[in-house]
Amino acid sequence: MTEIKILADRIEDLLPQTQCTKCGYPACRPYAEAVANGEANYNQCPPGGAEGIARLAALLGKPVIPLNSANGVERARPLAVIDEQVCIGCTLCMQACPVDAIVGAPKQMHTVIAELCTGCDLCVPPCPVDCIAMPSVTGEAAGWDAWSQSQADAARARHNRREARLAREREAAETRAAARRAGSGPAAQQTAEASQTAQAAQTGATATPAAPAVEDAEAKKRAIIQAALERARKKKEELAAKGQGPLNTERVSADVQAQIDAAEARRRRLGLAASSGDTDADSPSNPR
Repeated sequence: MTEIKILADRIEDLLPQTQCTKCGYPACRPYAEAVANGEANYNQCPPGGAEGIARLAALLGKPVIPLNSANGVERARPLAVIDEQVCIGCTLCMQACPVDAIVGAPKQMHTVIAELCTGCDLCVPPCPVDCIAMPSVTGEAAGWDAWSQSQADAARARHNRREARLAREREAAETRAAARRAGSGPAAQQTAEASQTAQAAQTGATATPAAPAVEDAEAKKRAIIQAALERARKKKEELAAKGQGPLNTERVSADVQAQIDAAEARRRRLGLAASSGDTDADSPSNPR
């Protein structure tokens, strides 16, 4: 088992970390584990392309084989672009983004942080008004020629932070639900929340101090997010001044409104804020 885990770690290190699910697995890590266990082939990652297959083949001691066409094709890296005038602020794209590269708020203009987008396409299907385009931004460069190791490492870190944040949100929601089922009332819920806060504080107090390089990376990330938010704010003001703000945030079809209501209902069941936001400073979706 330990050898399989180590092999999965090494396979994961060779993946582009776009978290696109085109391999047939929910993220890069599960795919790496499936390859390590012999449950998936090593030619199922379109973003990695031919070079990615060659990397995995060398690691596994196997021949280089073509990309499985059932999983997609090697292509230039796309970038998600939102048409703000068509966007209805439903937040479904934000919930779908595996690396928190989209910022916005309900019934407000959304925008993509270009520096953080992996081109995974996952924000496109849930958009009820088809306002997201995926233009190519790397010319003829495809696969690993269109994606660097530093970009892969950064995307992996953002995805892992997002997964950890969602896990915390689910745990907090389950704790609140358990308190309600037990009929313990607000006092028990406050006690549970206080316990969670104390645990988080203790974890933070005992955590190993971040290395200067990590702190610099975090500062850079926050600067990128802040710049994107500022651009979005200015653009919103400019559009509003021209009378060209989002055109359909109020009058939407019954089908579209049903999708929005369903998304908000899921968040309420989880005990999350209606803004689809979180209180984690690591998330580019904060503030909303």
